Amino acid sequence: MRQIREVLRLHYSVGMSQRVVARSLGLAQGTVNKYLNLARRAGLTWPLPPELDDDARLETRLFPPPSDLPSDERPQPDWALVHRELRRRNVTLMLLWEEYCDSKSDSFSYSWFCERYREWAGRLKPTLRQVHVAGEKLFVDYSGHTMEVVDGLSGEVHSTQIFVAVLGASNYTYAEASLSQSLPDWIGSHVRPFAFSAAWPGKR
Repeated sequence: MRQIREVLRLHYSVGMSQRVVARSLGLAQGTVNKYLNLARRAGLTWPLPPELDDDARLETRLFPPPSDLPSDERPQPDWALVHRELRRRNVTLMLLWEEYCDSKSDSFSYSWFCERYREWAGRLKPTLRQVHVAGEKLFVDYSGHTMEVVDGLSGEVHSTQIFVAVLGASNYTYAEASLSQSLPDWIGSHVRPFAFSAAWPGKR
């Protein structure tokens, strides 16, 4: 609870970004994002109301007990809408589950949400299964998302491109950040996955 309080204070009162809050408190940025989403769903910012000075009350507010309603009586997500929303850039199942929780007081857990969606999506239409021979194909591309990297000496923030390479047969994945998508960076990002794979026996 102390960490959650500090995350809320730094983000809402001091005005720090999630990245800076994470670095300041020694937390993963995903953890900071999770804490802020919990507070948002509970309708909390900063300062917290006086009655939540008690850790037990704050915990109950952030992590309410599960509903007593049977699962077949709880509101079900609109899976067709979930499926359409996932086609949009930067939309994830986690984001859609959080929106579902915001709108429904008797919502289900994230794991249930993911399992039920995959079951629903699996009934839409048959898919083409591709069989890849080991070592035959390497799928490469930039992820489309950028990532900020801070220069440890100057403090300057650089926006980097995320290159991803995946072996077809094993799904063994390599990812790295580069400063651009220029030809030298593109070529270098092809060379390094093979050098990395060669250094780890059994990972080819």
